[in-house]
Amino acid sequence: MDSVEGLDGHDIAILAVLQDDADLPVAQVAERVHLSPNACWRRIKRLEEDGFISRRVALLDSRKLRAGVTVFVSLKATEHTDEWAESLAAAVRKTPEVVELYRMSGAADYLLKVLVEDIAAYDRVYKRLSRAVRLADVNSAFAVEEIKHTTAIPLPGRG
Repeated sequence: MDSVEGLDGHDIAILAVLQDDADLPVAQVAERVHLSPNACWRRIKRLEEDGFISRRVALLDSRKLRAGVTVFVSLKATEHTDEWAESLAAAVRKTPEVVELYRMSGAADYLLKVLVEDIAAYDRVYKRLSRAVRLADVNSAFAVEEIKHTTAIPLPGRG
């Protein structure tokens, strides 16, 4: 992967460390990337201001929170208008079980990632969405096993 304009090796190293553990004190991040704490802190602040770091969050265990069933749902739109797309987006924003929504190329128009407790919970989500938006076709696939899941973005020079 080519380098990203405005980032050097230290910036990439900081991003890699923070992607792995954003809770680390600046002094530990600085030690890992071979910078002084002050220089490291300034770089982190710049990375935040420039939008490379958009936010810091806690990653929760979906199974412990009764949302351990992952469903991938492909949707076909009944129409391809801005109004229809906005109605889908509005319905999804009101549905916390939908954790990701993408407009797609190919056979499906949209792909949703849904986290629920069980099939009955998914059925409730499905019914809520289908009442809110007219859908031409819905195809649901339940994940049987999670083989890889990461929130880490591939970084230049780290592959």
